[in-house]
Amino acid sequence: MAIDKQKAALSSVFAAIFLTSMKIVVGIFTGSLGILSEALHSALDLGAAVITFFAVRLSDKPADDEHHYGHGKIESLSALIETVLLFITCGWIIHETVQKLFFGKGVELVEIQWGVLTMLISIIVDASRARVLKQAAKEHGSQALEADALHFSSDIWSSSVVVGGVVFVWMGDYFNIPVLKYADPIAALGVALLVIKVSFKLGKEAIDVLLDTAPEGMKEIIEMEISKISGVLQINEIRIRPSGAVRYVTVNVGIDPNQSQRTVHTLVHEIRKTISMKIPRCDIVVSTYPIEAVRSADTSMEKCIMI
Repeated sequence: MAIDKQKAALSSVFAAIFLTSMKIVVGIFTGSLGILSEALHSALDLGAAVITFFAVRLSDKPADDEHHYGHGKIESLSALIETVLLFITCGWIIHETVQKLFFGKGVELVEIQWGVLTMLISIIVDASRARVLKQAAKEHGSQALEADALHFSSDIWSSSVVVGGVVFVWMGDYFNIPVLKYADPIAALGVALLVIKVSFKLGKEAIDVLLDTAPEGMKEIIEMEISKISGVLQINEIRIRPSGAVRYVTVNVGIDPNQSQRTVHTLVHEIRKTISMKIPRCDIVVSTYPIEAVRSADTSMEKCIMI
């Protein structure tokens, strides 16, 4: 069943509001700075979710007189902003790690049961939202939803580290094993490095779309497929411009000048159909120009292709 991307983005906003409010209330009630800092983290995610929601709404607007290629790039801009927010989150995690490893800042055990319960609820909500957002991002080719899914996934990892840290510190105190107190910051550092790695990839993809970088290997796929079509004598140009989930493809091919208009129209339709089968969600413009048909029997089609 297809997932409506606007509903998926809006539900993420409500989920972020719920998690932020819950952590603030529990943090104040227990006096736990650890939970209050997680509330700040969730507030950052709430801001990212709101950005995603408005980006998804705007990206669905059709092309107009001022935006001939639609509004799809707003999703890439949103994904880039969320990538920056993810780096800020990682900076916060690394800061906390350094504090615990080198300055003796410990994990609080004030009202431990409330802290663990809060984090477990957070993990369940985050896991649910990340799964839905990933599915919606895949169905709609949405970079904004993909970035939002990564945000919620990072919350799962960070909340798991908080729970693990509390449990290990409690075990260290109970069994008198001091070394266990380092399990929390080391795991947190691992989470931060993993999120940074994924964020770099996501940020690069967003920048590539904003700079109209053609998807790797797509031009070669199009060239190979249309060169097989009877009537295409030469491929002069292939241009690809990504915008949101849509790929705008422009193809210029050489054909026999003696063909009828009906035949040329059928050929253009076949080219469009062939490209659409290989590349979903694309907008295709095909132009033709006359070229003398190759008459030599020993001259192959490959010699006519111009890259």
